[in-house]
Amino acid sequence: MQTIQAASYPVHFQQKGYQELSKLIKAQHYSTLFILVDENTFEHCYPKFIKHIETDKKIEVIEIEAGEINKNLETCIGVWNAITELGGDRKSLMITLGGGVITDLGGFVASCFKRGIDFVNIPTTLLSMVDASVGGKTGVDLGVLKNQIGLFANPRMVIVDDTYLSTVEKREIKSGTAEIIKYGLTYDIELFNEIKNNKSLKISDLIFRSIEIKNEVVLEDPKEQQLRKILNFGHTLGHAIESFYLESEDKENLTHGEAIAIGMICESYISSKLLSFPLQKVEEIKEVILGIYDKTNLMKGDFSAIIDLLKHDKKNVNGQVNFVLLNDFEDYKIDCKVPEDLIIESMEFYNL
Repeated sequence: MQTIQAASYPVHFQQKGYQELSKLIKAQHYSTLFILVDENTFEHCYPKFIKHIETDKKIEVIEIEAGEINKNLETCIGVWNAITELGGDRKSLMITLGGGVITDLGGFVASCFKRGIDFVNIPTTLLSMVDASVGGKTGVDLGVLKNQIGLFANPRMVIVDDTYLSTVEKREIKSGTAEIIKYGLTYDIELFNEIKNNKSLKISDLIFRSIEIKNEVVLEDPKEQQLRKILNFGHTLGHAIESFYLESEDKENLTHGEAIAIGMICESYISSKLLSFPLQKVEEIKEVILGIYDKTNLMKGDFSAIIDLLKHDKKNVNGQVNFVLLNDFEDYKIDCKVPEDLIIESMEFYNL
């Protein structure tokens, strides 16, 4: 696959990525390579990754605990302390090897350490390949509130090697599929149709096209002033649902993609009520999504708490919750205000 050129960094694929990484390490004369992993990627991905690296530089592995619950400032402090104790300096390189938590948190850690060191993203889950590793967003959660602390910072490069997908569970593949559906509904309906029809579905092709789309959007609107907001479709309500399940002791956590899938059904329904989006297409989206994801029973008694979490969404302005809604496939409207009773109605529609 051809390299995709982002604003200030390339996205390389497969073996070429490792070749280019070795060249970068040599050319930049980095003092130390820090590899950020969690316990899963250290066991399953690091042995594969390290075989590809040709360098005589000092390599230090920093391991954090896996899971969204550890994507916080406390973990960042632990990583900063580790880098400091291991002699990190401004000529160090951070390589993130993992899913969305690792790439988001690792990029943030690197961007803040000594006012910024270089970092390279090597995503190992479908979600991080098609979304988290590309676009320059870094950050961590504040309590259960998603991505409240962070900044825009670009890596030196991204390496997408889809052979890492063999190391993750099917549930994680499904999680990443939600982001591909999002790209399809808002930007390129062929992606959605390929998933819907499931004809000889080649995941590597979907990954490449998804990254192309995200890059096109980010190049036009790097700081999310207009067009990039379409990448939030399904995420406004989806993030609130994800946060609610994360903080609920009596409920199993949802993956990011599972929550966004619910959000896309709800926000499609809201689109049919506030805009011209046909209800028939809402039903089509619901059928496709529920054909992939197990149904989550949203309890009516939880609606109020979920709506309260909406008020902390990072896209809010002047206390107003902003949604991305659909006029049609590939036709969207940003910064939509939605009455609370319609948000409740959309969750009831999901439950039907």
